[in-house]
Amino acid sequence: MSKRMQHMVALAVLAPCLTLLDTGRARAQDGGADTGQGDRLDSLQLRLDQQTVQLEDLRSQLQAQEHSVAELRQALADERLAGARARGVVDTTQDAERPIDATAASLASAEGARSSQDPERRPQPVGRAPEQDLRPPEVAQIFEQPGVLTPPGKFVLEPSLQYGYSSSNRVALVGYTVIPAILIGLIDVRQVKTTTGTATMTARYGLSNRLELEARVPYVYTSADTVSREIFTGSALDKVFNAHGEGIGDVEATVRYQLNRGGPDKAFYVGWLRYKSNTGKDPFEVVTDCVTRCVANATGTGLPLHLPTGSGFQSIQPGLTWLYPSDPVVFFGSFSYLHNFARHEVSRTVLTGAPEGYPQTATDPIGDVDAGDIWGFNVGMGLALNEKASISIGYDTSLVGKTQQNGEDAPGAVRVTLGTLLLGASYRYSERYTLNVSLGVGVTRDTPDVTLTARVPMTF
Repeated sequence: MSKRMQHMVALAVLAPCLTLLDTGRARAQDGGADTGQGDRLDSLQLRLDQQTVQLEDLRSQLQAQEHSVAELRQALADERLAGARARGVVDTTQDAERPIDATAASLASAEGARSSQDPERRPQPVGRAPEQDLRPPEVAQIFEQPGVLTPPGKFVLEPSLQYGYSSSNRVALVGYTVIPAILIGLIDVRQVKTTTGTATMTARYGLSNRLELEARVPYVYTSADTVSREIFTGSALDKVFNAHGEGIGDVEATVRYQLNRGGPDKAFYVGWLRYKSNTGKDPFEVVTDCVTRCVANATGTGLPLHLPTGSGFQSIQPGLTWLYPSDPVVFFGSFSYLHNFARHEVSRTVLTGAPEGYPQTATDPIGDVDAGDIWGFNVGMGLALNEKASISIGYDTSLVGKTQQNGEDAPGAVRVTLGTLLLGASYRYSERYTLNVSLGVGVTRDTPDVTLTARVPMTF
C-alpha cells in the first residue's frame, strides 16, 4: 500500500476524534468550571490516545503487508522464469501492476478506519508467501552432469540407454629401409570397429533446495572387430579378430551443491564432486592373446580375448556447472578435473600357446601404472519451444594426459584430445515423466564417431 493511502487512512481515523475534541473544548470554555465537561474531555482524550495506538498498529500491519507483497512478486518472477526456460514462454501480461482507483482507495481508507475501531474487523493475513524456488532453470540434458537439482524430499529414478560406435585405422611399420620407399620388414594395417551399449540406472535425491546426492550403476556390453592384413607374411586375405565383453561397469557417486541464488540475467553456480570406483572388469584382468605376436614377434594379434567393462582405476572429479538465463535461452556449461589414482604392482595375464601339459597362460608384470588425468570443459545453450518441449546444443571436450609406467611415460603414451558436438531434445509428458534424447558426434579421431543416449527421469 502506498504512502498516499496510508495518509488517507490516518485522516479518516483522526477526523472524528479531532471534531469531538474541538466540540469538547468549546463547551468547556462556555461552561467555565463545569466538572462534567472536564470529565468528558478526559474521556475524549483517552479515546484519542486509543485511536493513535490503533493507527500505529495498522501502520505496522501495512508494512508487513507490503513486505509480503514484495516476497510474492519475487516468487512469481522466479516461477515465471523457470516456466519460460523449462516448459516454454508463458504469458506475463496478467502479472503487470494495475493502477489503484481513487474511489477504491477512499473505500479502503474508510474500511481501514472502521476496522481499526473494531478489532474483529482488522485485516488478517490470508496466507504466507510461497517458498521461493532457488533451483536453476531446466534445460534438455546433453552432458553427463545435469544442471538442475532435485527438489527437496523428491526422489528421481533415471534409467538410460547409450549406444556408441567408433572406428579407427592403424598402420604399423616394423622393419628398416634400404633405400627410400623400400621397407624390409612387416607392414600391419588394421581397422578397429567398436560398438558399445551401456544401460545405466541413476538415482538422485534432494536433501534441500541446494543439495542433492546421486548414484549411478552402469551395465556395459562392448564388442570390437579388428580387421588386419599382414603384408610379406604370405597371406592375401584379411584376418578378423573378434572380442566382446559384458558386465557391471564402474559405479559412481556424486554430490552437488548450489553455491548461490541466481535469477533473471544472473548466473547459477552448482559445485559437484564425483567419485568413480573400479567395480568393472579392468584391462589388466582380461587375458591377452600373445600366442603369435604380443610384443616383438612378427606374427599374431596381441589383442585381449575379452574386452574390459571398466577403466581399472579409481578416480575423483571435482567440477563447477554454471547456468545463465537470458531470455529466450539459457546458456550453460561446466569445468572439471578428473584425477585417476595410481595402481601399484600391476600385472596382466597372457595366453602363451604352450604345448599341452604346460600352463597355457602366464603372468606378465607391468609395475606401477598411473593413468593420465583429464581436464574437461563444455558449453551449450538451451531453448524452450513450448510448455513441454525444449532443445539444446553444446560442445564437450576433454584433454587426457599421458599414462606413466614405473614413473616414466608408458611406451606409445601420448596426450589425447576428445571433442564431441551434442544435440539434445527434451519432452515433458507430465510432472513425473520426461523423455530426454541426445546425439553426440565426434569431431576428433580419438572420439567415438557417434553416441546416442536416451534418458527417462521419473520423479517420485
